[in-house]
Amino acid sequence: MRFTPTAIPDVVLIETQVFGDERGFFMETWHAEKFAAAGIDAAFVQDNHSRSVQGTLRGLHYQLKQPQGKLVRVISGEVFDVAVDLRKSSPTFGKWVGVILSAENKKMLWVPPGFGHGFYVTSASAEFVYKCTDFYAPAYEKTVLWDDPELAIEWPLLPDLPPLLSQKDKTGVSFRNAELYP
Repeated sequence: MRFTPTAIPDVVLIETQVFGDERGFFMETWHAEKFAAAGIDAAFVQDNHSRSVQGTLRGLHYQLKQPQGKLVRVISGEVFDVAVDLRKSSPTFGKWVGVILSAENKKMLWVPPGFGHGFYVTSASAEFVYKCTDFYAPAYEKTVLWDDPELAIEWPLLPDLPPLLSQKDKTGVSFRNAELYP
């Protein structure tokens, strides 16, 4: 496995070795010792799987209590995945990184606790799977507006297709007014 820090070093792009032949492929997506050696010493408690149609934008979500680290990947289709540093004490506070994750490139992204997370589906549909370091706790979930001008995330929106948003994502708060991590 290759672990490459992004422009925000705590967010790590992970590329795994893929073994394939005419029958298909095999790849290792989690190995505790290899991840720990790369500085990701995570204990996962929950796996999630979502399917979304083209133009769906989910995020930017986080939990103030029970913050979740997430190991994310796409098993069908393609998304633009975004992590925003919401830790006031961090040198990269308020910065974001975005990467293309797809079934084709088989890349994964480690989004540590303390980050807002979201993704935008660029393919006809996408299936998104992720491991979490803490349980989903809707009472503590927060949402920062995906299009907050202060964050200025460069979403690769498809022309003439406004993003499909949940009510929660439509009514998120601005970055400036959000409850954030210390």
